[in-house]
Amino acid sequence: MSLLVVGSVAYDGIETPHGKVDRILGGAATYIALSASFFTKPRIVAVVGDDFDAKDEAFLKSREVDLEGLERVTGKCFFWQGVYSQDMNSRQTLRTDLNVFAGFDPKVPESYRNSPYLMLGNIQPSLQANVQRQMTGLRTVGGDTMDYWINDYRDELFATIRHWDFLLINDSEARLIAGESNLKAAAQRIHELGPKWVIIKRGEYGALLFHKGQGHFVAPGYLLDEVFDPTGAGDCFAGGFFGYLASRQESLDGRSIDPAVLRRAVIYGSVMGSFCCERFGPERFKSLTRAEVDARFEEFQRFTSF
Repeated sequence: MSLLVVGSVAYDGIETPHGKVDRILGGAATYIALSASFFTKPRIVAVVGDDFDAKDEAFLKSREVDLEGLERVTGKCFFWQGVYSQDMNSRQTLRTDLNVFAGFDPKVPESYRNSPYLMLGNIQPSLQANVQRQMTGLRTVGGDTMDYWINDYRDELFATIRHWDFLLINDSEARLIAGESNLKAAAQRIHELGPKWVIIKRGEYGALLFHKGQGHFVAPGYLLDEVFDPTGAGDCFAGGFFGYLASRQESLDGRSIDPAVLRRAVIYGSVMGSFCCERFGPERFKSLTRAEVDARFEEFQRFTSF
C-alpha cells in the first residue's frame, strides 16, 4: 500500500570525525521515503529549486519513489550545514538556507489523495494540517515535529496532532511537549493531546513505543562497529516504521493494529536508522538490499531474546 511523505528534499554539508562532504542529498522527506522504499511504494510532496541534481532525482526513482508531487520552482534547494562533536551525540548548525523551502505550500496531487498512509515530516503544523485535509482515503496518519514548533507554535501544533494516530519524536521533544521529565509520564500526557501511539526515539539508546491504555515496548539501539554519520537516522526510523506498517496493510478504521506488528515496525525502524549511520547522508541506501535489512532484523531478534 502506498505511503505519502511530506517534508523537505534538500542538500546538506556535513562534517563528522570521519570526514566531510560539502554537498549531499538530504531532507526529511528524502530519508523517510528512501527508508520506506524497502517495504512499500513511497510518494513525495516537497519542493526543490532548479539546482536539484538529475543524479539525485535518478537515485530516488531507482528506489521507486514517486516524484509526481515534487514541485520545482526557480531558486535554490533548502541547504543545511553542520558539524558533529567527536562522540557525535551533538552537532552545531553552521548554516541554514531555507531558499525555496521558505515558500513551501504543500499541494497534494489528485492521484495521491487516496493514499492510505501519511507521514508528515517536520514542517509548520498548519501546513501539516492542510495536507491532512487534502487527503480522501486516509487510514493511518503520523508525523514529526521539533522544538521550534513546540515552543513558538504550541497551540497550532496541539490542534494539528489531535488528529494524528502516531507522533514520532525524540526524548527531549517529548519532555518539551508534555512538560514532564519522566518519559512514561510524558507519553501519557501526549496521549491526552490526541495520538494513540507515541514513539520516542532515543538515538543510540533505542526507541520506546507507548500505546494508549495498553502499555509500552522498549527497543534497544543497534550497536554499530562505527557510526559514520547520524544525519537523517531519525527520519529513516520513521520511514522504516511506517513503510513496514504500510506493507502489512494495517489500518485503524474500525480495528486496532496488532501489537506484534507495531513492535516489529519499531524494530524495522531501528534497523533502517542504523543503516543510515554507516555512510554519509543517504549513500548507504544505494547499495543496501532487502536481504540485508531482514538479516539485521533477525539479528535484533537474537540479541533481545532471553
